[in-house]
Amino acid sequence: MSDVTRRGALAILGGAAAIAVFQPARAEIEVTKEMILNDPAAPVGGNPEGDVTIVNFTDYNCPYCKKVAPVLARVVKEDGKIRHVYKDWPVIRPTSIDGAQLVLAAHRQGRYEQAHTALMGIPGSGIERERMREALRQAGMDMDRLDRDLAEKRDEIDSLIQRNMAQGDALGLTGTPSFLIGPFRMSMLDYDGFRQVISDARAAQADGNG
Repeated sequence: MSDVTRRGALAILGGAAAIAVFQPARAEIEVTKEMILNDPAAPVGGNPEGDVTIVNFTDYNCPYCKKVAPVLARVVKEDGKIRHVYKDWPVIRPTSIDGAQLVLAAHRQGRYEQAHTALMGIPGSGIERERMREALRQAGMDMDRLDRDLAEKRDEIDSLIQRNMAQGDALGLTGTPSFLIGPFRMSMLDYDGFRQVISDARAAQADGNG
């Protein structure tokens, strides 16, 4: 993938107010395959040296993301050779940005995946910031440090979210969850579906098509 054209996310979601926060800065972001796969600031789970990469565009107000998250976690754990790149893509509600900022602040204390799991465990959509904070507190986050990191690293956190937003636009994603699995782009998958696409991705890579 070479540089690709960015789309305005307002068009994707019919004018979601939350996305407008990040629109001006994103207009100047150049999107490349390297950025999507290897942004050094992006949280990575699973096996960092895995032979297949799954890039996961997700939103903490997305019920479908919440349904698929434990399925993907199981697949990644059982497989053992999957590199899982998280892309917080807050496109559903204004509080989606709150969720993305909170988990990326938790990433500064080395607890991104615990924070991700905690927010994905809140049922429904339209989750308010304080409910998210309570879920993180219950999951054992150091909330004082999280607040400090959120304040001190806010520009870095927001810059990463802006890059994620630009990447989603450039790929033409239309909703969450969205997954890049090797050379394939997918949406909702069940356990068997993930395993099949991962197998297909490995075969494609072996053939030089990954």
